[in-house]
Amino acid sequence: MIEVRDLVKRYGDHTAVDHLDFTVEDGQIYGFLGPNGAGKSTTMNIMTGYISPTSGSVLINGHDVTDEPEAAKACIGYLPEVPPLYPDMTVREYLSFAADLKRIPKASREGEVDRVIQATHIEAMENRLTANLSKGYRQRVGVAQAILGSPSIIILDEPTIGLDPTQILEMRDLIRSLAKEHTVIISSHILAEIQAVCDHVLIINRGKFVASGTLSELETQMTSASVSVTVRSADPSPVAAVLGAIPGVEGVETLPSPEGETALSLAIEKGSDIREDVFRACVEHGFPLLMLSAGETSLEQVFLELVKEADAK
Repeated sequence: MIEVRDLVKRYGDHTAVDHLDFTVEDGQIYGFLGPNGAGKSTTMNIMTGYISPTSGSVLINGHDVTDEPEAAKACIGYLPEVPPLYPDMTVREYLSFAADLKRIPKASREGEVDRVIQATHIEAMENRLTANLSKGYRQRVGVAQAILGSPSIIILDEPTIGLDPTQILEMRDLIRSLAKEHTVIISSHILAEIQAVCDHVLIINRGKFVASGTLSELETQMTSASVSVTVRSADPSPVAAVLGAIPGVEGVETLPSPEGETALSLAIEKGSDIREDVFRACVEHGFPLLMLSAGETSLEQVFLELVKEADAK
């Protein structure tokens, strides 16, 4: 478990982390989100012991990262955005070197290196120089380094950045497999990746806590929802005018659609259901209705609305 308590980090007059409080429970995959400059990297660097806080504390499985740095760091495996590889080492040499740095006993070191190589599926690369690996395999080697010694918490910073679609799917599978034995924290700007693999989402903005929960829990904090409508009409203007006048509709957005059709997204107050009203309006005005559904809420929508609300406070 990670407990962040009243955490503050200042650089001169700039406050990067502003009295931040949150808890990361065991056995889940957490997505750590925030706009650029929100304080994510600073918070992660404090959690991993790379920098010290101005005030407040971080407890890793009960160990304070400031007062008990070695015990706290032993609980964490960390993959920074750029994996810290040595280009003149083979994969196996690098992992053996990393195991030595982590003080894994010499008698069990080779077996531990074998374990992480198999866990990350890099057996075919173990005798190649890390300089000659593809981006995807460099990321895998970085993950292998992070899980050496079986730390209870794995922190991954932008693990899929720069990967091709096939490599992204493989990395998702790898992250899910890690969650069977570790608590995993992922920081990423790619919200689709967070939505695809994370059980829980934590959002910060300007160094402050914004929200935390599953996607469905965060959806309940939103003040708006949407309904998607597609009708047979070449001109979207009259359709938008009619549907936009329905009580409860707060906004109308025209979406891309095939020729001869009009697709609209109707922003409505959270908890409202205007689908019957939309159906009646289409019938009364002669708009052949092709599709009508409650819009699915994406993590991007949740993120943007919650951050916007936090900025307005």
